[in-house]
Amino acid sequence: MKWTQITIETTCEAVDLLSAFLDEEGVLGIEVDDNVPLTDEEMAAMFVDLLPDEMPTDDGTAKVSCYLDDSFDKEEIKTKIKNELERLSEFIPVGVCNIIESETEDVDWMNNWKAYFKPFRLYDNIVIKPTWEDAPSDVTDDDIVIDIDPGAAFGTGSHETTRLCIGQLKKYMKEGDLVLDCGSGSGILSFVCSNLGAKEVLGIDIDETAVHVSIENREINHITEDQVQFLCGNVLADKKLVQSIEPKYDIVVANILADVIIPLSGVVQQFMKDDAKFICSGIINTKEDEVRQALLDNHFRIVDTVSMKDWISFVAEKDN
Repeated sequence: MKWTQITIETTCEAVDLLSAFLDEEGVLGIEVDDNVPLTDEEMAAMFVDLLPDEMPTDDGTAKVSCYLDDSFDKEEIKTKIKNELERLSEFIPVGVCNIIESETEDVDWMNNWKAYFKPFRLYDNIVIKPTWEDAPSDVTDDDIVIDIDPGAAFGTGSHETTRLCIGQLKKYMKEGDLVLDCGSGSGILSFVCSNLGAKEVLGIDIDETAVHVSIENREINHITEDQVQFLCGNVLADKKLVQSIEPKYDIVVANILADVIIPLSGVVQQFMKDDAKFICSGIINTKEDEVRQALLDNHFRIVDTVSMKDWISFVAEKDN
């Protein structure tokens, strides 16, 4: 099958905002190509060792590519991208803004990215390892190793939004907690919770493909269905699904987009114990105030706010 590839020539500063915009438009893949060198910390975390002369020269430019099948109106998407670049240019440098259209085969983007997904360490003791890679030599028995094949689902663990969530889960989750993972994607947060001591995890995703991927990843990680269960559904639209979820969860985590977290904040309390925590991430900093206000309007009290680059994560509890 042929796919249309749209490549935007822009700046590194615009990458995250532009990627979030494309994701909201429902494109089927986003790829970023820049020359930003890895820090020493990032190289250590990703088990990478580059000599100084092997590091790329960072000129501040970047290319963001996305992929469209026949269900998309290509001209409409290109017009929306142009308008978004014009909007972003009021706040940040967006570069030359060339929009290039080309054709590509499935294999060009469905599999080639795997060459760049390497094992990496999150925080002190969590290692994320793609299923096709060997475990790094410095992994110890004390490390939690999560094997992931994200397939067509969101979630390798490397993005700032996922890192923020995992950091807050390590901080607030207790041994024996019950966890609800809204927008579970590849299952990575559900598996981390299970390995951190959650008694039971329920992951829900609107995408059937994501649920299928997460179930496969559960088997790869030797986690039972009693420990982590996955369901396909939309808690914002499916009343029957909502009614089936017991108000028993100590932690509800949602690593989704801000525009989903905003309405979710009006629903999620009915799944939570009185002293439960709602951990939400995936919030680009331009949406921070909107999400904060939605949480407050829906009777939450924000107890913690953390950020990483352009991304924000809130921890909130019921304001009884």
